[in-house]
Order: sequence, then structure tokens, then C-alpha cells
Amino acid sequence: MDDCFSGDDDEEYYCSDRDSLNGLENEDSEYDWVPPKGPSTKVITKESLLSAQRGDLRRVMDLLSLREHHARTLLIHHRWDVEKLLAVLVEKGKACLFADAGVPLTEDQDLSFPKQSSSTIMCDICIEELPGHLTTRMDCSHCFCNDCWTEHFVVKINDGQSKRIKCMAHKCNAICDEAVVRDLVRRRHPDLADKFERFLLESYIEDNKMVKWCPSTPHCGNAIRIEEDECCEVECSCGLQFCFSCLSEAHSPCSCLMWELWSKKCRDESETVNWITVHTKPCPKCHKPVEKNGGCNLVSCICGQAFCWLCGGATGRDHTWSNIAGHSCGRYKEDQEQKSERAKRDLYRYMHYHNRYKAHLDSFKLENKLRETIQEKVSVSEEKESALRDFTWVTNGLYRLFRSRRVLLYSYPFAFYMFGEELFKDEMTTEQREIKQHLFEDQQQQLEANVERLSKFLEEPFDEYDEKKVMDVRMHVINLSVVTDTLCRKMYECIENDLLGCLLLGTHNIAPYKSKGIERAAALNAKADESDKCLPLDFGKAGASEPDRPSGSGSLDDGGRSSRKRARKEGLVGALIDLNVPAGGY
Repeated sequence: MDDCFSGDDDEEYYCSDRDSLNGLENEDSEYDWVPPKGPSTKVITKESLLSAQRGDLRRVMDLLSLREHHARTLLIHHRWDVEKLLAVLVEKGKACLFADAGVPLTEDQDLSFPKQSSSTIMCDICIEELPGHLTTRMDCSHCFCNDCWTEHFVVKINDGQSKRIKCMAHKCNAICDEAVVRDLVRRRHPDLADKFERFLLESYIEDNKMVKWCPSTPHCGNAIRIEEDECCEVECSCGLQFCFSCLSEAHSPCSCLMWELWSKKCRDESETVNWITVHTKPCPKCHKPVEKNGGCNLVSCICGQAFCWLCGGATGRDHTWSNIAGHSCGRYKEDQEQKSERAKRDLYRYMHYHNRYKAHLDSFKLENKLRETIQEKVSVSEEKESALRDFTWVTNGLYRLFRSRRVLLYSYPFAFYMFGEELFKDEMTTEQREIKQHLFEDQQQQLEANVERLSKFLEEPFDEYDEKKVMDVRMHVINLSVVTDTLCRKMYECIENDLLGCLLLGTHNIAPYKSKGIERAAALNAKADESDKCLPLDFGKAGASEPDRPSGSGSLDDGGRSSRKRARKEGLVGALIDLNVPAGGY
């Protein structure tokens, strides 16, 4: 679903209604308006991948006075986490940092140490004595013939170990110089050398927890780099919105595990299958499910086969009060009635949440068609001779409707697992579960009512109204936009603090709520990015990945505020600027 309202005019388009929103927000010092920051996510294309990698490389090279090969070895070992690398340097020292990563370089070693020897050398691998120009010495001082090195490199590259090829010497953990590997392999296997270079380049994405490939199909070729928490939702330049943590569609306020379970349940209709399993028996002849509609335990399939309902075994057609002809199945092995009732209850509960999830999903799809209608209405209204010339409140309300509807949509799968017994059976007592469920459902109901009202007013034919009635619709849309934003924010606060935040197992984290919608990643500015990263120990610059932060009950932003407070500040800005229309996930 493309953002057909995005463009260079968005900032002017949204700021014009700021005066009309005055007084609608709570007057709280925590809502001081803060100018919006630039995008914290970057799009890395095939062209900018090398520049993005060199930024981190140069930062480590300048800090530790290393060659590029050794800097890359350190970064690959620490999964391209510069902050983690620097923390190990401070905590354990340079010698331990190098030893753990397989970097043999010492402080007093000459960086121009020759790789090739000028004398005759015995190769300990093939046990042959060769002239020096046919041998190569690595930084760890081990020297072998070029043929043995080449075969070693070829085997490692084909085995997928090209990013960290160790020296052949016994118990030597030193990583071989990539320039030597590239040069020796290219002489015999040019294609394999290109593959080696590609592996080194893509290690910045494959081994970097802050960078992931866009999961678009067909693949757009882009990768996304984030600067903050891994638990977030992003939008690639190709238009796809996805969860950065699990790479599935954006699903907040569902956690990744909840959404995975819900998707599987909807995909294979496991609850329906469960009910059919309990209430029917397969015919022993045609294997079709047969439902019992009478009291007699001798049942007949439409294919004509008679069988015993108790055990499913094929029987004759004659029976008495005490037995079935030619058959005896013994005793019951479990309480079939209790099992049947439990299956019915689970199915009805699943259908309750699924029906509401499906209803909001259908509304979400239909409301996306409003965009074209809204554009036509705005065009007609602007052509009229009226004092009201600014219709940005319509597009603001439309974006708010999309964002709020999406929150409602995924709140039902969240509630299904949050208040069920599948994930949190031992985390809450029955009384605690009921109290929390009532609290959440009250907020969900309020949000749902206001979203439906907002949808109703946006569908009004305001292009046919007089000026007074248009002003009335305008104020309703503006008020409801602010109210739904506030309710969404409060629902996320409830989830983060009162529901997920108090769990013993903090495995269910959700992406923070952003009033502006899912952030669209900006193209990586390679030159600016590299210049920033060259500054050693500058933890605040863009491009340096930040350390992990706890996010069960709210993570901390740059100012030390919790994600809950950060979301509230963003909520005020979001009432004034545009939202991203969710990209085509459906």
C-alpha cells in the first residue's frame, strides 16, 4: 500500500493545522514540542554497502592504528558492533582483544613486514623445500608454500568459512590476511576469489545485528540499518514495512512470538482441525470424517461402511443393546465428553478474536480506497469560492485512521495470547488475568469506538456541504485524530508497563508506538556517514550501533527517557505531521 500523500509538500501541508490543534492536547510539561529528528534508519543499497562497511572499518583503524584486514577481523568477531569492541578494549585490554579475535599483530610489530621470504624454506605441510618467492608468511610468522596455502583457502571458501580463515599451523588461531587469500586464490580460481570478496562485503549485513536484508519478494536488493533498539518496525525504500526483529510484516502491538503463533494458527486453521478431530471419526474404508448424530455407537458412513464409534473399527451392520455384531472394543480410555467441551471452548474463543481481527483487516483494506475518494473531494472543495482553503485536516485524519486501525487490528491477536493459557498460564493467577483483561478490553473498546467515529466522519461528502457544516466535520476529524492517537499511546503504555512489563520472562517485547507511523528509512549518505565514523570513541554519531537495551517495560532513548515517554512526545508531533500509509503487506 503506497503512501500516495507523501512528498515534498508534506511538512507545509501538516503544519498549517497546528493552530487548530491548540488546546486539544493535555497541558503537560512532558508534551513540550520537540523538533522531529531525521530518520534513524538507513537504506543500504548494493552501491552504498562498501561505503557503509568502510565507515566502521576506518573508525577502528584510526582508533587502534590497524590495517584494514585486522580491523575487519576484529569487527567480524564482534559482529560489527563497534561499541562492544570498544567495551572489550577498555575492559580486557588490547592484547586480549586481539587474541580473542585472532589478530596476531603486536604493538611493536612492523606493519610493512614482508609476506614473502627471500631464502629457501621447508614447507611443513607438503614437506618440500622451495625458494622464498614460492612461499608466503602470514602475520603470525607461519610460512608455507603458496600451493598449500591456496588449497587451504579453496577448501575453506567452499565450506563457507571465508570470513574467518585461520592459519594452517597447529593450534594457531590467527586469521589469514584477506589480501593474501584473494591474491593466491585469484591466480587459479578467479570466480572463487570474487565469491570470497562478496562474502567479506556481505558480512557487514549477515553478521551485523543492526543491519538486515529487506524481506521483500522479489528481493529489492536493499538492506536496512537501524541505530537504536532491534525491536522496531521499519519501512524500506521499496515500500515494504516489516518488523526488524523477526522480518515478518509489521505487527505491533503483538510480540514476534505472538504473531508467529497467530499466523500459523490462521494459516493451518488449527482450532478448526482440533474441533473436527474431537467431534468426528475417520471412516475405516474411505477415511472421510464422520460426525455422530445419534445415540447408537454403531455409525454408518455415506460410503456404506459401518464402524464402531468408540474405537473406530469396522463392524457388521447388526447390533443389540449390549454389543455390535462381530466386534468388541473394551473400555473407554479417556473422558471423551470433557475433551469435546474443551475443544468447543477453545474453538469459540479463537473464533471470537479471529472474527474481530478479520473485520478490522477488511475495514483496513476498504479504507485504503478512501485515499482516491478523499483526493477527489479535496480537489472539488478547493475549487469552491470559500474562506476555508486548507484541507490538510482531511489527510491528517486519514493517516490517523490508518495508524489507529492497524493498532486495533493487531491488538486482537495480542489479547488472544495475553489472556489465554498457551503462553502465560503460570505467569498470572486467574484473578490477575481477569483484572488485566478487563483493563485492556476497556481501552480497546474506547479506541474501537473512536476509530469507527473517525472513519464515519472521513466518509462524509464534505465536498457537497456548506462552509458551516464543513467546519463542523473538520473539528470532529481533528478532535478524533487527537483522541485516537492518545488512546493508542495509552494502550501501548498499558501493554508495556501493566501487561508485558510485569512478566517474569521478558521475551515478549513490542515495537514502540510512533504517532508519525512507521519510519521510512532514508538513503545512506555515504560521505557524511564515513566522516562521522572516523571520529574515535564518538558514541553519539550516526552509523555506530548502540548497545542492547532492556525493552520489556520500555527502553531508554538518547536523553535517558523511557520508550513510553518517548512515544508520548512523538505523539504530539504526530498530530501535526503526516503518517506513513502502511505499505503492501496484505
